[in-house]
Parts: sequence; structure tokens; C-alpha cells
Amino acid sequence: MCERCGNTYHKIQEASRRGFLKGGAAAAASLAIPAGLMSPGMAAAQGLTRIKATHGGGLCNLGIFLAKERKLAEADGVDLDFVVTPTTTDVVTLFGAGMVDVSVIPYSNFITLVDAGAPVQIVAGAGVEGCILIGSEGISSPADLKGKTIGTFQADTLEVLPYDYMTSAGMEFADAEIRYFNTSPELAAAFINGAIDAVSHIEPYATQCLQERAGSTVLTDGLDLYGAGYSDCVLAARTPLLEENPDAVKAVIKAMMTAQYQSETDTAAALATTQGTYYKTSLEALTLAQSRQPVMIDQRNNSDFFLERSVSMQKMGYVKETLPDSAVNWTLLEEVISENADLYDSLNLKTAA
Repeated sequence: MCERCGNTYHKIQEASRRGFLKGGAAAAASLAIPAGLMSPGMAAAQGLTRIKATHGGGLCNLGIFLAKERKLAEADGVDLDFVVTPTTTDVVTLFGAGMVDVSVIPYSNFITLVDAGAPVQIVAGAGVEGCILIGSEGISSPADLKGKTIGTFQADTLEVLPYDYMTSAGMEFADAEIRYFNTSPELAAAFINGAIDAVSHIEPYATQCLQERAGSTVLTDGLDLYGAGYSDCVLAARTPLLEENPDAVKAVIKAMMTAQYQSETDTAAALATTQGTYYKTSLEALTLAQSRQPVMIDQRNNSDFFLERSVSMQKMGYVKETLPDSAVNWTLLEEVISENADLYDSLNLKTAA
């Protein structure tokens, strides 16, 4: 299972400089990727179209996990084939270089990929909310973070959150000391063990941090900054796939929408399907975490949010340009909604009409 990691941004920049992101699979051949992953992203498998996908390790991936485990795309002719990677760096590199077809990734990684020249587009949402900034005992406001250490991942949604939290209060991000970590478990452990004063993390790790470090408190869960339903992760697809086989992408979107319905109507069963295989935590902790970071496939309400966060990332020095309108493409999502009205109407979380 892939975890978020701290050097994704640098890997994207390196891949961009070396031409991998624009050169596609042929250019990516010189990357250190196992030979088995070099097969075409779409191949016939028992009469199905095989779509290679990557994912992260947080609760925002629950929709694609359920789609895979319950084979929810097969009814529409698609075999969802996970390419397992150890870190988010590998996820983003493979996706950006064209080694996989679709990916559930943090919106921040998507923004840096687009800025680096990768031909990718957001086609649907994945998970919302669940990005949580936690302070240790004695830290309860932006001002309390001055001179303190904040642990996070570089150029990630989890760095954008404390940046927006501090700057919205009139502070400079440089007022705190930012420490970058390589994996989700490592980041959580650093906070729990007292190595850092504050942590910006995703679920289910944020819940673990709160439960295992006495006196810790939530500084922001993003809701006060961004409003309900703000995005953490998105479903993105390669532009060539969108042009060559839009029906396959629609099958993945529909499968994830079905997964959202299943997670909303029988949360316990959905988590039981994924616990152990994808989430290494107790069912109790997982249930609480899922309530804080639910699946939401229709994220059309987040179009402005993506642009605004790209402005933050530009100010942070991570991208040269803000996100272009063409990078967010809801066309196939809207077709799936139109063609599956009963399913869509049954969803709890969706963009307000």
C-alpha cells in the first residue's frame, strides 16, 4: 500500500526536467520501474478493458478500494488493475509518466503535475475533508505556532493546510519551523513521540495522533478555512485515455460512485472490506476516521477551491502558474450522473444542484 511521502515534489520536478512527464511511457523506460509495469495501460483481460490505477493510503482512497475489491467496474467492461507502489512519489511518477491510466491523488500533487507539463485532468472527486492540523498541549491558535515545529509532507495538501491557516491569521508561514517527513506512519510517530510540536495529517493517522498524544487538540480541520466538502483527493486520468476510451473512464467513475453509495449505506461492511488489506488500524479508529474523511465523487463544487489552492502553492513557490481551467474536466462525471440518475439521487454527499 502506498503512503504519502515527503519527496514527491522533488521527484516531479526531476521527471519534468528529464522529459518523462511529456514523453510518456517510452521516456519513462529509464526510470527505476519493475519490468512488469511496462505493459500497456489497457489490455484485454477476460473480455474486459484493463485500466491500470494507482492510489494512496488514506481514507480518501476508500472509493477506489471498494471499486477494486468488489469489482464494481466489471459490469461496464472494465478490470481495475492496481499498480502497487511503496510511496506517493512512485504513484505520481508513474501516473505523470503515463505508466498508469488513472490515479487517486492529493489535489496538490495534481497541481504540481500539471505545472510540470503532464497531460492529466481531474475527472471526478475521491475523498473530502479529513486534513487536520493538530497542536500539542499549549498550542491552540495560529499565534501559538510561532517558533514551533510543524510536521508535514512537502508540497502536499497537508502543507497547504497549515500555510492557509497561518497566513489567514496574518502570520508568515516562516514563523514556524516546517519539518518534512517521508511516510504517513513516520509523520504520525514523530508527533506521538514528541519530536514535533504540531502535525498536519490525514485520516486515519490524524485520529491516531489525537488518541495517542495526551493534551493534543485540533487547530483546524479545514472546515473553518474552506467550508464543508473541500477536497483532499481527486480521481485524475491521462488525457490520451480520455480521448481514446472515455467509456472506460466513465466505468471507473460509476464504480467509485457506487462505492460511495455502499460506504454511505453500510459503512461497517465497507470498512470491513478494506481493513487489513488497505488500512492497518482498528475498526473503531477506522470508523471514526471515515466519518471525518468521507467519499465524495461529485466534487464539481470544488472547481474554485482547486484554483485557490494553486494560488497558495504559487505563493509557496511550488508552481509557476496557477491551475488552468482545462485541467478540471467534469464532462464524463456529468454523463455518468445523467445516465445513472437513481444512483446519483441516492448519494448523501454531492454538489448541490
